[in-house]
Amino acid sequence: MALNIPDGLNQVMPYLIVKGAARLQQFMTDAFGAVENALHADEDGNIMHAQCAIGQSTIMFSDARGEFEPMTAGLFIYVEDADQTYHKAIEAGATTIMPLSDQEY
Repeated sequence: MALNIPDGLNQVMPYLIVKGAARLQQFMTDAFGAVENALHADEDGNIMHAQCAIGQSTIMFSDARGEFEPMTAGLFIYVEDADQTYHKAIEAGATTIMPLSDQEY
């Protein structure tokens, strides 16, 4: 069976359901240079579905609503300069969970 993956999308992508999807989008843009690929909002401005690209990867997300409650997730993002990106993320509003350090993995 052939896969029908649209251009620009990957076989596996995270889908985040959050309170404040517009804030998430702005954070990803400020911290990681994310580029908006899609945005579908309802008449009240709630984001029903959005997609942002960070490099060659796509993150999909939406506002929590009704039966779609917020979910937590962790993302592993490769960047050119971890120290610089870490500081940009902190400036954009990120919270440090684990201090930046070199790891085997």
